[in-house]
Amino acid sequence: MRGTEMGLKTSVFLLALWAVSVPTQESWAWSHKRGSAHARRGLPNDHWGINMTTPELIDAFGYPVEIHHVTTEDGYILEMHRIPHGKAGPSENRPVAYLEHCLLCSSSDYIMNYPEEALAYILADAGYDVWLSNMRGNTYSRNHTTLDPEKLDFWKYSWDEMALYDVPASIDHVLKETGADGVYYVGWSMGTTVFFAMMSEKPEYNDKIKVMAGMAPVAYLGNAIGPIMELAPYVMEVEVVLQLLGVGELFPSNELMDYLAEEYCDVNSTYSQICYNFLFLLGGPDADELHKDFLPLIISHTPAGASVNTIAHYGQMKNSNNFCKFDYGELGNIMHYGRREPPLYNLTKVTAPVGLFWGNTDWLADPADVARLAADLPNLVLDYNVPKEEFNHLDFGWAIHANEYVYTKILELFSAY
Repeated sequence: MRGTEMGLKTSVFLLALWAVSVPTQESWAWSHKRGSAHARRGLPNDHWGINMTTPELIDAFGYPVEIHHVTTEDGYILEMHRIPHGKAGPSENRPVAYLEHCLLCSSSDYIMNYPEEALAYILADAGYDVWLSNMRGNTYSRNHTTLDPEKLDFWKYSWDEMALYDVPASIDHVLKETGADGVYYVGWSMGTTVFFAMMSEKPEYNDKIKVMAGMAPVAYLGNAIGPIMELAPYVMEVEVVLQLLGVGELFPSNELMDYLAEEYCDVNSTYSQICYNFLFLLGGPDADELHKDFLPLIISHTPAGASVNTIAHYGQMKNSNNFCKFDYGELGNIMHYGRREPPLYNLTKVTAPVGLFWGNTDWLADPADVARLAADLPNLVLDYNVPKEEFNHLDFGWAIHANEYVYTKILELFSAY
C-alpha cells in the first residue's frame, strides 16, 4: 500500500512538473483593468510591468540601467543588470554592491517593490554602484557558446556549477568594470548557498568581498518543512523520470505565467487568495507583509526557471542534512569525485566577514539550521533575527516593510566595512 501511495503521489507530481516545464506556444491576451493602489503611487494600473524586463522596470522608475554580458569558463552566457547610481546622480568612487538572487529567481526579485522598499534602489540611492546577477538558466541567462537551451545537455548542472563558475565570473567582471578592490555582497537563499560553496572551492575570492549579507541563508536543510521538502525522499526517482522525459528545466517564466498573474493574482480577483496561500506554502506564513499590490508583477517574473538538478540538489541536502556537492548516485559519484559519497563543502574556508539575516517563520531557512550554519562560520560578524513574530523566506525580497526590518541593518553592516 505504501509503495502504491508513493508511486501515485510521485506520478501526479511528475505530471505537474512536466506541465509547468513546457513553455507555452499560445499567445495569451487580456484587457487591462482599472488602477488602484498602483495608480495612487504614480503607476498606471494594477498590472503595470507584467510584460517588462528588469532593465525596463528599472528605467520606468527613473533609475539609470545598464546591461552586461559575462561568459563563464564552461561557456554559459550570463546577463547582468547594473544600476550605476541613484536618482541624485553619479559620484566618484562609489562602493560596489553585488546582489545574488534566490532559487527560481532573477535580478527582478530585488526590484519588486516601490523604490523606498526595494533593496536595489535603496542601495543605489544610498551611494552604491549596484550590480544584479542572473545565474545560468534563468530568464536572462539562457545562452551558451555551444549548447542549446532547448536540449537536455544545456541543463546538466546544479548550483555547484553556479558557485564554481557563475558567481566568480560575475564578480570578476564587476571588479574589472568598476576598478573596485572588492564588492559588498548580498545573497538571498540560493544566493547565500552559492556564496558559501564558492568560498569553499575558491577561497581566494574571500579577498574580493568587503562583507557578505546573507538573507534567509541556506547551507543546511535538516529542519526545513513545506510541500517541497515533503518530496525530498523521492528526489532521485523524480530526477530520473524527468530526464527520461527529456525535461531539464522546471518552472520557466513564460506567457502562461503572465496570464495567470494578471487574471488570478490581482488583488481584486476572487482567486487572489489562492496566490497568497501558494506563496505561504512555499516560504512560511506572514500575512501582514505580503505585498498584494505587487503580487501580479512578482508572479509574472518569478519563477524564472531552474534546472532539474538545481532543485534536486536542495532535496538531496534535506535528505543528507549536510552541505554537500551534488549526488550523482554511487557510480556517478565515483566518476565525478572518485568516491561513493559527494564531498562536503568546507565552511571554515569562508573567511570573509558574514552577516546572517533570518526570520522566525521561514520554512526553508529554519532558525535551527541557520544557527548550525552560524556556528560553522569562522568570521560571523552579525547574527540578526528579524524582530517580527512572523517573517518568512520570501519577505526578505518582497515584504511591504522590508527596508524597516532588514535593509536598514544591511546598510549599517556595509557602512562598518
